[in-house]
Amino acid sequence: MSVKRRNPQPLSQTRLEELALAYVARFATTQGKLRDYLQRKLRERGWEEEIGPDLDALVARYCELGYVNDEAWARMKTGSLLRRGYGARRVGEALGHAGLDEDLRHAARPDEAAERQAALVLARRRRFGPFAVQPADRPTREKHIAAMLRAGHRLDMARTIVEADSPEAAEAWACEIESEAGEF
Repeated sequence: MSVKRRNPQPLSQTRLEELALAYVARFATTQGKLRDYLQRKLRERGWEEEIGPDLDALVARYCELGYVNDEAWARMKTGSLLRRGYGARRVGEALGHAGLDEDLRHAARPDEAAERQAALVLARRRRFGPFAVQPADRPTREKHIAAMLRAGHRLDMARTIVEADSPEAAEAWACEIESEAGEF
């Protein structure tokens, strides 16, 4: 016995607000992502009223109520990506895909110390450079550097980590900026 899907009814203002509320209740989101979600639902289901919906007003109201906070979302996403070992370029790309403006992306950009710690996390997790089980030959080191570049790290950072003599040397390099910042 097959279940037939019924055709969804066109959206009304009330139903659109219910969808928006359910979305922000379930997901931490940005203004851009919420707007994209609502636009997709309108394309899928249509609109039953004469005058089209004012998505910008709905999104702005949810921001005023505190349901959507782009700045908090950017901090959360940046921290999450850095803890997973991604670099500043990948963080910026993720924030851009979420529809955040340039000012917020710049404000959430990790500092040098955070970038170094993220590079160290990735090297440990993926067993690059001094964290490898066996010493790496040149082609393997190049593959490790390429993987770090794809993860969003700068070339100089990737080389420094992959070519470190020991795990202690890599960790000292990652903590170097923190100690310099503390000296000022």
